[in-house]
Amino acid sequence: MDTTAFFDEHLSKHPVMGIFRGLSATQTVELCEKAWAAGVQLIEVPIQSDDAIATLRAVIAAGADRGKLVGAGTVTSPALVRAAAEAGARFTVAPDLNEEVAREADRLGVAHLPGVATSTEIGKALGLGLVWQKMFPAAQLGADWAAAQHGPFPEVQFVATGGINAGNAQSFLDAGVRAVAVGSAFADPEQIRRLALLTAAS
Repeated sequence: MDTTAFFDEHLSKHPVMGIFRGLSATQTVELCEKAWAAGVQLIEVPIQSDDAIATLRAVIAAGADRGKLVGAGTVTSPALVRAAAEAGARFTVAPDLNEEVAREADRLGVAHLPGVATSTEIGKALGLGLVWQKMFPAAQLGADWAAAQHGPFPEVQFVATGGINAGNAQSFLDAGVRAVAVGSAFADPEQIRRLALLTAAS
């Protein structure tokens, strides 16, 4: 799996990724349908429990019917990478930079998005060939952090995650972040409308 090409293809033209955590399978699929209708191409379902893996499977099935790709989030161990791949996830997302997780994803042909919050982590991720990186927690780091990191690391493609909504998403994109991950905002019709405009404008 060429991770860079995967995220280039699916996030460069559609800079909003959905992330839905801690809901029932039915509720998650309903929110995914709203996100897909707004133009979102990639959905992340965090997998921190057996119930969450069942939800991941339900979302993958719903996405397959619509030609949409789904990934697993909060993947913090090689075992979770394997569980995600077995469920049919096309990509994995982590809150941290774990070399064993990244290598297992590569071995299984799954694109991987590692979490970073420091210059050291950015550099290490680049050393693993991971150009696309999850900026986390984005609201606490701030859009200026991303702009500053692009000085020494101009090739990095950040996905801002954590505390992102329709009200602050544009400020991160204006700072050079390539995509934003949004969750609960998709329960709000007004935020959906504004997020759809972001997607359409990219």
